[in-house]
Amino acid sequence: MSEVNENSAMGNSSSPNNGNANKIKNIIGVMSGKGGVGKSTVTTLIARELNNKGFKVGILDADITGPSIPRLMNMEDIRAFSSNNSIIPVVSDEGIKMISLNFLIEDENSPVIWRGPMIGNIVQQFYNDVLWEELDYLLIDMPPGTGDVALTVMQSIPLTGIVMVSIPQNLVSMIVAKAVNMANQLKVPVIGLVQNMSYVKCPGCSEKIEIFEAPEMEAFLSEMDLELLGELPMTKEIINYSRTNDSLSEDVRATVEAMTEKIEVFCKKNKLRMFLR
Repeated sequence: MSEVNENSAMGNSSSPNNGNANKIKNIIGVMSGKGGVGKSTVTTLIARELNNKGFKVGILDADITGPSIPRLMNMEDIRAFSSNNSIIPVVSDEGIKMISLNFLIEDENSPVIWRGPMIGNIVQQFYNDVLWEELDYLLIDMPPGTGDVALTVMQSIPLTGIVMVSIPQNLVSMIVAKAVNMANQLKVPVIGLVQNMSYVKCPGCSEKIEIFEAPEMEAFLSEMDLELLGELPMTKEIINYSRTNDSLSEDVRATVEAMTEKIEVFCKKNKLRMFLR
């Protein structure tokens, strides 16, 4: 197995190659603060729901050292390529444009051994040098934590807002609070919170069973001034949906539709605020 090191990385980019070729209306960061909470899955669910509604959608996989989007979108065997100084994104069968480091390396299992500034530079290239063309929504799947990449994205990419992803645990809530406070300090709007793995449904009686020792959700949301966008269960159908796009039950699909609608409403209000300034 060969690692991906700084010497084999893409060249530095000090300015966009694409100029006005890219017209992206809304840029949504999806952030978790902590790994293992299903952030990339939530990104995929939102992207596919927006696409199903007729919007032009892209996904920028900014989790350089742990890219998940190619597998979640069932596109791990496809490779991106460059043309005329631009990177051409991979396009899924349903028309979602994507870029991820795993689309640019031969072996997806190769570790990425880069320092923080190098990783931040690649994320900027993914935004500046990929030929996204016209998009209604670009979702940025951010790595866990409040480190270099999160800082790079918030400072150098014109985000419309951030969607936070959490699971109902006190430890995770504390870490999400750090991510929310980071966004607030950098004056990036937080659209709201998606609580993943919120419950499991009893197969015999359909009762919702909370398996985590959850904090008081209403108190947490009030303290952090957050809107709850939706609560997703821990279920195989969400994992299967990431690959098949056709297996969500009625109640889960309703949750995904509702939280996506809230994101749309936020983006429309943001455009109105910008227009009135």
